Parts: sequence; structure tokens; C-alpha cells
Amino acid sequence: MTKYGVIVGSTRKNSYSEAVAKAIVKGLPENAEVTFITIGDLPLYNQDLDENSPKEYTRFRAEVSQQDAIIFVTPEHNRSIPAALKNALDIASRPWGENVWDGKPALVASQSISGISGVLANHVLRQSLTFLNMPTMQQPEVYIANSNNLFDENLEPTNKGTEDFLEGVGKQFVNFASKFS
Repeated sequence: MTKYGVIVGSTRKNSYSEAVAKAIVKGLPENAEVTFITIGDLPLYNQDLDENSPKEYTRFRAEVSQQDAIIFVTPEHNRSIPAALKNALDIASRPWGENVWDGKPALVASQSISGISGVLANHVLRQSLTFLNMPTMQQPEVYIANSNNLFDENLEPTNKGTEDFLEGVGKQFVNFASKFS
């Protein structure tokens, strides 16, 4: 059984990024172990804390290390990824030589309420994942535009096309991730 960690770049309750993540997870096998890993409680990364890390760092690093594959879903903030997501990447890649992201296959999805679909955040995140040595699924590219029109107040897709596409992305990620186990 594969363990899938899901990291939502938005720290907002009931975010569209969470909605996209939940729709992708529906494409994973029924027996998959899926863990949504919280990033909103992480103090800002500080190298001075590497030797005596806060409990939030330790918890986060442990949760990431237990996963076989990672699904990232992010909004775009100022043409980049949210600060909380960048902070999470840094925390789990440190101290130097203890990168718990190393070798874990990744899926990157972005969303935006605008037509630009978070494409720049998607590529900024991919660049960081390359450095962290995370093989990243290239196709299909997952850029979700006008997300506020694609999900209801319960974070459920409002149209079959979106639902089928995102579930299909989850299924494709299963095949991609299996190549690295």
C-alpha cells in the first residue's frame, strides 16, 4: 500500500486548493493511506533551531518522512507560492543532509480564482522540488483557473468535467508514483 501525503499550500479554511486536493485524492486507490499534512502551524524556519527544533518542525518532518509520495496543491500569491508552503519546504529539507523530501515522487497542482490558474506558482514550486530531488509528474499539467466557479460551498466540484479530470490526475499519479517504490 502506498502512503500519499497531501500538502495544501493555502492555510485558509475551506480553500479552493483543499477542494482540488480532495478531488485528486478521489482518484487514488480505495486502500491508499492518505494524510493531509498541516503546514499552517509551522514557525518560520530558522537555522538556529536545527539542533533543538520546535515540536512543530519535528512533527512535520516525521509526517513527511512517513509518506511514499506527495501531492502538492497551491494557490498563487504574488506570482509565487504562499509563504507557508515555502516555509514547509525549507523545514523538511533541513538540517543540511537530512532532506526528508528526497526521492519522493510529487504531483504539483495549482489553482486560482483568476484565469491565470496559478501557473507561475506551479512552476516556482516545481523548481524547488527539482532542487529537493523530488521526481515530479510532468503530465498532465494541473492548472485550475476560475476555481471559485468550479466548486461549491462544500468544496465539491460543480461540473462533471472538472471532477473527472481531477480524479483522472489522481489515477495517473498512482501510476507515476509506483515507478519509484
